Amino acid sequence: MQTPDNSLRARLAQARSRIDAADAEILLAHVLGQPRGWLIAHGEAVPSHGQAAAFDRLLERREAGEPVAYLTGTRGFWTLELAVTPATLVPRPETELLVEQALAKIPADVAWRLADLGTGSGAIALALARERPRAQVLATDLSEEALAVALGNAARNGIDNVEFRAGSWLAPLAGESFELIASNPPYVADGDPHLAQGDLRFEPALALSCGSDGLNAIRGIVADAPPLLRAGGWLLLEHGLDQGAAVRALLVAAGFVEVETARDLEGRERVTLGQRP
Repeated sequence: MQTPDNSLRARLAQARSRIDAADAEILLAHVLGQPRGWLIAHGEAVPSHGQAAAFDRLLERREAGEPVAYLTGTRGFWTLELAVTPATLVPRPETELLVEQALAKIPADVAWRLADLGTGSGAIALALARERPRAQVLATDLSEEALAVALGNAARNGIDNVEFRAGSWLAPLAGESFELIASNPPYVADGDPHLAQGDLRFEPALALSCGSDGLNAIRGIVADAPPLLRAGGWLLLEHGLDQGAAVRALLVAAGFVEVETARDLEGRERVTLGQRP
């Protein structure tokens, strides 16, 4: 009778037939407490019974659609390693375009005041604070659970020029002024079929959809931001790939100038920005 192959190589091969290959490697490396590259050099190693059982449980959860970041509890973003939980959106690579566009507007040696609205895990606020240590970043979120995650991420990454405040969008910042405000608000239309598919089923609904056309949060931010922006200040918004024209129109109607939309590496409109005169 042939002995079953319980090596890491065999377990990975079996897992790759069920889920994405990269996801399988991330989950197995997480269970073993090793980097992914370690798996290649140690393919003949045999996991312990406990490790094998833990991997099987994670594999089943991923097969059911649960995001890898929730299974491992972390996600890399920009130069940061961030804790994530079901109380926060999973930071996505496309949001790094928003960070890039913001950094292009923020001088490296000036103590600007910046705001990040709906911060979630703190990804945008912490990336800006890391790259512009002289800046003071204020980040808001309606969810106390999300803010707890963001505070922990600031501590784990040693970033101390960020302040987190509870409340909806700009409300916790009333009466203050900023040189730049950024946000990745919900922008999926209510009832969009994608909300019932894949990873999105497990992420917080309030952080994903907002209104029949997905633009309610963006409308509110565009309307409320001008009094909090200093003259020459910038508002930057991430949005859906088919919403660029609508967001540009909202900014122009609100009196913003130098309105433009940045495209991602695949040429899709993802971030629109405008300047207060």
